[in-house]
Amino acid sequence: MSHTHQTLGEFIIENQAAFAYSSGELSKLINSIRLAAKVVNHEVNKAGLVDILGNAGNKNESGENQQKLDVYANDMFINTLSNRNIVCGIASEEEESFISINSQDENHQNKYVVLIDPLDGSSNIDVNVSVGTIFSVYRRVTPIGTPVTIEDFLQPGKNQVAAGYVVYGTSTMLVYTTGAGVNGFTLNPAIGTFYLSHPNMSYPKNGRIYSVNEGNYIHFPQGVKKYIKYCQQEEGDRPYTSRYIGSMVSDFHRNMLKGGIFMYPKSSKAEEGKLRLLYECNPMAFLAEQANGKASDGFNRILDIRPRELHQRVPFFCGSKNMVDKLEEFMQEEQASNY
Repeated sequence: MSHTHQTLGEFIIENQAAFAYSSGELSKLINSIRLAAKVVNHEVNKAGLVDILGNAGNKNESGENQQKLDVYANDMFINTLSNRNIVCGIASEEEESFISINSQDENHQNKYVVLIDPLDGSSNIDVNVSVGTIFSVYRRVTPIGTPVTIEDFLQPGKNQVAAGYVVYGTSTMLVYTTGAGVNGFTLNPAIGTFYLSHPNMSYPKNGRIYSVNEGNYIHFPQGVKKYIKYCQQEEGDRPYTSRYIGSMVSDFHRNMLKGGIFMYPKSSKAEEGKLRLLYECNPMAFLAEQANGKASDGFNRILDIRPRELHQRVPFFCGSKNMVDKLEEFMQEEQASNY
């Protein structure tokens, strides 16, 4: 069957046997995310026509203003995953703590927990810029049949069994990995079906795009400042092109297709960085490595970091391997010069 005609459902069934823990449960989980993404996509696409734009009047656990669509997407994904008896726990960027599923049912045998950023880049909704959903899946570490604990969620990213994102843009795409490469599926809105459109997605080893909020340049560490200047120098294939959407899923997606580096360093305004390790950095790092890219905090592999708390933030550099390697060189040189 040509990949251009293969649906996401068919792809999941065809590749289920290749998954190390094949039991059908993960397939149902991905299918639930697909369903919720289609509903959220419908709401995103009609956002200018109904009263769902703007601030919801609340702040999330990270202290950021929640948009109405943040709340809608959060409820949609939690309800879809909870109601299908396929996960034992959910943690969301929008929630203070994790949610235990079926904790009163002694017979529940669900093995997976999901961590999710329901609507990444939601501050861009009002101006019709692409937003996305990011998800991450782990096997629980506490005994099956018991209520989940915080330990099930505070696992290093290298323990992920699946991760992905949905980008709601000019076309809606679901991109995911189960540790055997990265594949992208585009929604045909006429019939509501995702079709395999981007098989075996892979970062070019070198890229010519750097993505960073240069408005915060003055607050960046010296190593990052020097790397940005390096990107701007006229030498060889440089200067690189600066492209920054401010919607992480969109920036990541473009750089994976075209080659580039996405940077969100720590700064004098955000000493720990701004992006969340569990909801944003780990899933994107897993995808990047599966697509022959690299993800780092400037010094260490993102997937090796052991989380301390649900809403932990870290510096994040991700993209084409040679570009991330070069960024790390500048960071390490600067660190060495300070000793």
